[in-house]
Amino acid sequence: MNAMTTLAASVQAKKGRLYAVIQVRENGRTKPVWRALGLPESANKSKVNKAYREVVQAFEQSYAEQIAQNKKPASDIQIYDYMCAYFKKIEKNIQKSTAESYRGMINGRIRRYFTAHRELTVGSITAKDIEDFYEWMFESGVVANTVIHYHTVLHSAFKRAFKDGLINSNPFDRIDRPKKNKFTGENYSEEELIAMLGLIRGDIIYPAVMLAGGLGLRRSEALGARWSRVDWEKKTILLDTKIIEYKENGRVIVEPVEEMKNKSSRRTLPLPDPVYEMLCEEREK
Repeated sequence: MNAMTTLAASVQAKKGRLYAVIQVRENGRTKPVWRALGLPESANKSKVNKAYREVVQAFEQSYAEQIAQNKKPASDIQIYDYMCAYFKKIEKNIQKSTAESYRGMINGRIRRYFTAHRELTVGSITAKDIEDFYEWMFESGVVANTVIHYHTVLHSAFKRAFKDGLINSNPFDRIDRPKKNKFTGENYSEEELIAMLGLIRGDIIYPAVMLAGGLGLRRSEALGARWSRVDWEKKTILLDTKIIEYKENGRVIVEPVEEMKNKSSRRTLPLPDPVYEMLCEEREK
């Protein structure tokens, strides 16, 4: 950014950390945008000055490009456009299956609704607007759990917008998350499970079904079970890998990842005798 467009900025401390506070003028008003320098308050002056210059210059460049592209402040970006930009920023930091889910939501109902309501922007959307969007989804026949997924993605995106100084507060903090549908699970009886295993014995999926039924695993966990994680002496198995499925360039990709759904999903389970015996038979093949 050239000298004529350089923004006023200063270094300020907050809770023991240093920030560049940049003054941005939007809609006729000046507001401060905070950017972390990544340094403690006790950092030496040369490091502070270097970090300050880099952070401010990066912001100025981004701000100038945004204005040049949109002819308006970043907070006035339309919702769908912002969600596309947000997704590009986080895509490499989330699991591919999660990215596929996010992409589907953004290019699905978020695109359809917010391109039809182009007056709604990152800076103007209100809690009432959000509730209207949720109501529109409910009217289309989706269940509460689906709306919750959209709420999670949008809330995270606007949390990022708040951290980036695009908005003064997150409008998604002002509404209640929809309540989950009550889930009533169903399971096979012992007799049904034995009957099913008898029907598929010798099939390629038999070991995975045996693991899932005998240990109560998710499909992705049963398919991701690894020989190297079996402790033959203790008769246990460590679950630390799962199989994910996603689309890339029009192709369906199936691959293992050593990252479970959450911390508690990485666990060691005892192997019941029938499951242990099945694994011994499979190992000998």
